[in-house]
Amino acid sequence: MDFIKLIASDMDHTLLTEKGELPPNFNHYILELDKLGIDFVIASGRPLYTLEMIFSQTKHKMSFICDNGSIISYKGEIIFKSLLNPTDYQSMIQFVENTTDGIAILCGLDSAFLSEDNRIYENYLRTFYSKITFVKDMKKLAVSADKFTVYFPNKNSKEYYQRIFKPQYEKDFSVTVGDTIWIDIMNSGINKGKAMQLLAKQLELNAAQMMAFGDTYNDIEMLQTVKYSYIVKNANPDMKKHAHYITDTNDNFGVLKVIDKVIQSYTNR
Repeated sequence: MDFIKLIASDMDHTLLTEKGELPPNFNHYILELDKLGIDFVIASGRPLYTLEMIFSQTKHKMSFICDNGSIISYKGEIIFKSLLNPTDYQSMIQFVENTTDGIAILCGLDSAFLSEDNRIYENYLRTFYSKITFVKDMKKLAVSADKFTVYFPNKNSKEYYQRIFKPQYEKDFSVTVGDTIWIDIMNSGINKGKAMQLLAKQLELNAAQMMAFGDTYNDIEMLQTVKYSYIVKNANPDMKKHAHYITDTNDNFGVLKVIDKVIQSYTNR
């Protein structure tokens, strides 16, 4: 593995434990990889401002694929962004409010926007959106936003995706499901895999020099982009066909176990 130059990992249920915690001494791994000339990438549905807060001590030695690929930040510099048309996301907000039991979230570049009526979910949602702005009427928003998200407190996102969102939006947008509680809508062609391809082009890397870790559906394109594709043991069972390898669970720090092998392969050259 001494030819790996880029390692990307999903956050929830992959790198993070089920308690939502980073593995112990994680900053040490980032610094070690940086010394070896290996880029580490967090590939997440979370926004850039939240990820930079979580990784405040090492953010300038890392890259971030944010909002499922709508924003790419390479060591402190945004190198790609794809913004939604306000007319489109205003229509999506109305659709969600009128036809689902989901909570509409507009993912602005500097804050997430929610209706005042949904303040009861604030404490939970701040885990993912460290900056939240509540507004009276979501449909009147006209801000720079790169993703539209629906949060399903009743854990029925998969059913809504198959029954409503896929036929309604998949022709014109990228639509993906995260766990049982999220549906994300981005501009057409936007996903973690496309972001990995853009990063690879920027860094002049090929698939054999890249490794990625994931657990669920919004990781599929990312795993398909790299040669060394891993899922954690706790991944959705459907994901086995999309990865070449399986590592230990997130609670047993499966991602770090593989990263350890990469670091050892460099030091034992």
